Amino acid sequence: MLRIKKTCLILFAAIFAASCGKEKATKAEKHHSDDPLACIFPCEANLPKLSKAELQRKRNKVEHFAKKLWRDYDNYAFLVAQNGQIIYEDYNGFANKYKDEKIGAETPIHIASVSKSLTAAAILQLVNRGEITLDQKVNTLLKTFPYDDITIRMLLNHRSGLKNYAYFCDRPEIWNRKDTVTNADILRLFGEKNIPRESRADTRFAYCNTNYAMLALIIEKVTGVKYGEAMDRMIFKPLGMKNTFVFDIHKDKARVSLTYKGNMPLAFDHLDAVYGDKNIYSTPRDLMKFDLATYDPDFLDKALFDQVFKGYSYESKGEKNYGLGLRMIEWKTGQKFYFHNGWWHGNTSSYVTLRKEKVTIIALSNKYTKKTYMVRKLAPSFGDYPFKKDKADEMLE
Repeated sequence: MLRIKKTCLILFAAIFAASCGKEKATKAEKHHSDDPLACIFPCEANLPKLSKAELQRKRNKVEHFAKKLWRDYDNYAFLVAQNGQIIYEDYNGFANKYKDEKIGAETPIHIASVSKSLTAAAILQLVNRGEITLDQKVNTLLKTFPYDDITIRMLLNHRSGLKNYAYFCDRPEIWNRKDTVTNADILRLFGEKNIPRESRADTRFAYCNTNYAMLALIIEKVTGVKYGEAMDRMIFKPLGMKNTFVFDIHKDKARVSLTYKGNMPLAFDHLDAVYGDKNIYSTPRDLMKFDLATYDPDFLDKALFDQVFKGYSYESKGEKNYGLGLRMIEWKTGQKFYFHNGWWHGNTSSYVTLRKEKVTIIALSNKYTKKTYMVRKLAPSFGDYPFKKDKADEMLE
């Protein structure tokens, strides 16, 4: 493993360039990157542009859907694109009512658990470079991690059996809620408080934010910089995601968009410093850039890329599953639908990536609503996605 110190960036660059080999050096050279941490670059898949007629036809359909979905609702950011070409986007409401700051195309909103897809991408880039392996034991990197049978892959696909930190950090005998919890605190509490697991490792799926809080610590261990800086240098800056950043509770509270439930702004709490599972602020346009980059042949080695988009949990029958940083629906027809939703305080988010059609659908809101999740109902407009009609669809008729 490459061990990096902040004071040794020049040495790191030389060593890292050698470790990546000629192929990686050629890629970085092609994209003119001077930062050895840069992992993901703008897509060079040469995706075809939609004709004006096709663009207008699809825009009309999406706009019709959007006007019904968001009617009588005033806080959202919404975008649909195909092949990196924006078909439709709409922004409405306030980032901060007190300051009269409205939501626009460049307004960062807390993307909640959609952050997991970006954290996973950073981990996978480190795997792609040979810095770590998917089946490497977590305690070979985080030395005080007390569970010796949990691997990086199990953190990514939620099969670790770990307990959600939000639950045990709410217990007064474990944590004083007047103090802010950090990722390092969660790791420390495992050993100090003898936190039991929900299940044995790799025996069942259980969605758990703790998994991605640990993955953020792994990113810090391998890169030698804080998670926010690592994400900025590995992904955000190379892709031109200029309005995307990791929230720092000590620096950013006054500048970020507020979060609302009804008309009431919600306060930060003791869990708002934990990152990796959440705490990325972004925009639909920036998330489109990330999604588009995943179509570049250089994004990941193909064998590794294929492991991202496969299900790992089949203990019980059903269509829902989880890959490496992505949720999925697997229909009996063989069709697969990939997405990730998020919720934190009043923020809700949805990231949909239709792989066959190369369609990106992004919906963000800083005022609590489940409408955000309903954008998946747009998928049948682009391909064979057999969503069943339910009561929630009545509002779209």
